[in-house]
Amino acid sequence: VQGADGDAVRPTMGCYGIGVERILSAAVESNHDEDGIQWPASIAPFDVVMVGIGLDRDEAVREDAERLYEELQAASLDVLFDDRDERPGVKFNDADLIGVPVRLTVSSRNHGAGVVEVKSRDASEATSVARGEVIAQVQAIRDELLGRLQVEAIERLARQ
Repeated sequence: VQGADGDAVRPTMGCYGIGVERILSAAVESNHDEDGIQWPASIAPFDVVMVGIGLDRDEAVREDAERLYEELQAASLDVLFDDRDERPGVKFNDADLIGVPVRLTVSSRNHGAGVVEVKSRDASEATSVARGEVIAQVQAIRDELLGRLQVEAIERLARQ
C-alpha cells in the first residue's frame, strides 16, 4: 500500500472486539478437566450425546435408539448420536473429550432391562433410568446445570 508520502508501507490492522472464538476459548479454558471439555450447558454444541453400543448386532436396540433420538429432538434437545462401529470405551472417552453435558448409553443389556444409562458430564457414575423417563431426566439435568451456572456466576461476581 502506498503511504501519504508515496512510499510503500505495510498496513497493520488490529481487531480488539470480543468474538465467538474468544468466548469459546475462554469457556474451554475455564471449564475442562483431565478428560476434556466440560461445556457450560448454555453454550454446549449439543445437549445430549447418545452412545449406541452393539447397534449393528441387535436390530431392536437400533430401532429403539433411533426412536429415542427422534423423541429427544422432538423435545427440543440437540442430540449427537454416536452410532459408530467403535468399542464402548472409545465412544465414552470421545463423549467426555468433546464435553457434551449429558451422555445417554443405549445397549442391548440396558434395552433388555427397559432402561437407558444417563450420565452428567460432571458426574463420576451413570445411573439407570426407565426408558419412559429419559427425556424428563435429561431436561432436569440440563435445568440443574443451567441453574448451577447462574449461581456460580453470581457468586463469582460477589467475590470480585
